[in-house]
Amino acid sequence: MQQPAILARGHWPAERVRARWRAEHYDPPEDKVEAADAAIAALRDRGSPSHDGLSARLVGHTERDGELLLDLQPVRWALRLVDGDASHSVAALTVTRAADGRWLAGRRAAWLSSWPGRWALGAGGAVDVGESPTETLTRELDEEWAVQPERMTVEALVRLPHQLVMVVGLAWLPDGAEIEMDDEHDDYAWWPAEVADWPAEADEPLRRMATLLVAHTA
Repeated sequence: MQQPAILARGHWPAERVRARWRAEHYDPPEDKVEAADAAIAALRDRGSPSHDGLSARLVGHTERDGELLLDLQPVRWALRLVDGDASHSVAALTVTRAADGRWLAGRRAAWLSSWPGRWALGAGGAVDVGESPTETLTRELDEEWAVQPERMTVEALVRLPHQLVMVVGLAWLPDGAEIEMDDEHDDYAWWPAEVADWPAEADEPLRRMATLLVAHTA
């Protein structure tokens, strides 16, 4: 696997991040098709929802005049499950903070297709065809926690070692906002504003991401 890489570093207001969709679908190599088929079958065997469909793949990106432009194309959703090579499929992660600075963390349910049982920050999911990743950030926050942000920025475009591309957003909730946990989580917590005070279940990648966000937005 390659090392993780920051492809672009914000921050950008949500309205300054745009998506340009290509009409042609990504045509993967046959071995990737077979691997995606096997991954979907494995989900079915363990009782996890095994829906397939289309999502987004990053073709390229451009930073110009204070904007981030993402070139996207439709890709089979299951390709993100291929071990070691997600074909540059795109996901959106909404790191979420309360008005007083606390961080929203949720433990992902055991039936999920990716990172089951692990703690994660905020909300996240695949970018739907025709959707802007900034729309995904807001949609996932609403679907997973039933809340709308007071303000939202896009902080980074990141490529993970297994070739999944993540659009990382930072959402601040209004004072007094109340959340409702969905069935993709089996527990949640508000972690302290100071990353050094986080509990033991906060793993090193989460701490590193939060520390980078704090340093960049301070």
